[in-house]
Amino acid sequence: MESIFVNSKDVFLDVVNAKDYIQLDRVSTIYQSLKDSIKKPLKMILLYGKPGTGKSMFLNKLYKDISTSNEIYLYKTPILDESEFYKTLAQDIFNTKYSGELNFTQFMKIVEATSKENVPVVLLDEAQLYSEALMEKIRLLSDTRTVKFVITLHKTEKEDLIAKEHFQTRIWESIELENASSTELKIYIQKKLMKANCFDTANMFTAKSVHLIHKITSGNYRDTNKLLYTLFELYSLYEKNHQLSSLKTEHISHKLIEMSAIHVGLIDA
Repeated sequence: MESIFVNSKDVFLDVVNAKDYIQLDRVSTIYQSLKDSIKKPLKMILLYGKPGTGKSMFLNKLYKDISTSNEIYLYKTPILDESEFYKTLAQDIFNTKYSGELNFTQFMKIVEATSKENVPVVLLDEAQLYSEALMEKIRLLSDTRTVKFVITLHKTEKEDLIAKEHFQTRIWESIELENASSTELKIYIQKKLMKANCFDTANMFTAKSVHLIHKITSGNYRDTNKLLYTLFELYSLYEKNHQLSSLKTEHISHKLIEMSAIHVGLIDA
């Protein structure tokens, strides 16, 4: 029989999968507003926030939810070469294969020559990695309203992306994702575990233990996942070495939370 701690550890693997989406009231409201925005006339939608706030998860879920009713394309990894970017869009969206280099002017001729009943939706993750020159052309393409773009960008400490002139003038809607509150984090952790039938470990998380986790991770989902993956790895090691009796298993050990945080670099030793 598989250890409950090994099963719980696997719940917090750092992967982006739409089926792992956890419904929280505030997050669900934001997600619904994103879905509603797709139906409206727009140029671009910007989904932004700090790393680990769930932007990639939102895009993956959006793709899964509306792919049966919309022509939609998800690019998880940025296509940094400009010619390759246009060639990929030309083939995927307009069913046009192009040999050799393809520049923006040539690509726009393909767009203008192709008639589509419905406007295709393109989801671009990690758009901060695209060059400024390519981003400007993406914005010019969005201005034609022949393609709807939803892009994700990291919000940095140094600048507020929304304040940039090109976002103010061209983005139809901007949606910010934030870290979870302590209450939301408790729901997130427990729902994630219960979804995987890990009810025993879900019940081990008290408000006090989640408060400590929140203090360490600031409610960041990615950091929380890293911390809990390591936490349950420690529990499984204690179990394997027959040392569980030295821990109280009715609730999560604060000592192991802190040990896990040191191990993943969230606390300086």
